[in-house]
Amino acid sequence: MSDAAMIVAGAIACLGLAGAGSAFGTGFAAAAAVGAWKKCYAANKPAPFLLLSFVGAPITQTLYGMILMFIMLGKTGIAGAGVPVLVSGVFAGLAIGLSALFQGRAGAAACDAQAETNQGFTNYLAALGIVETVAIFAMVFALIALGKIG
Repeated sequence: MSDAAMIVAGAIACLGLAGAGSAFGTGFAAAAAVGAWKKCYAANKPAPFLLLSFVGAPITQTLYGMILMFIMLGKTGIAGAGVPVLVSGVFAGLAIGLSALFQGRAGAAACDAQAETNQGFTNYLAALGIVETVAIFAMVFALIALGKIG
């Protein structure tokens, strides 16, 4: 496989893994939000619109994967860049995607807790932010490593 092909494969893997994590994470949180709203409706309580912030939190990891994808695609034409870009694409994408997946699981718990108690929104959002930090670190460290290529 040529360097250019490996670079493109790494870029696609990074975006794909990050996007898959976002899909899983938003799916878990969305299912929990729907269930929480149902409980609110059944109890004649107002359904908190704030739950959508927990549902949408894991989507940002797809953007991190996209940023890395564009940087990786910029490495085409650099001799010997194929393997390092492919490896960084797979592992950075995996770290970013897993962050999104687990952020969605935490968001699901936050949906349930917020709907039941109508308290703790800031604490729940802070917890999701900590999980998000893993993705940000993975992206930044991958950017630093990719900057050493070429």
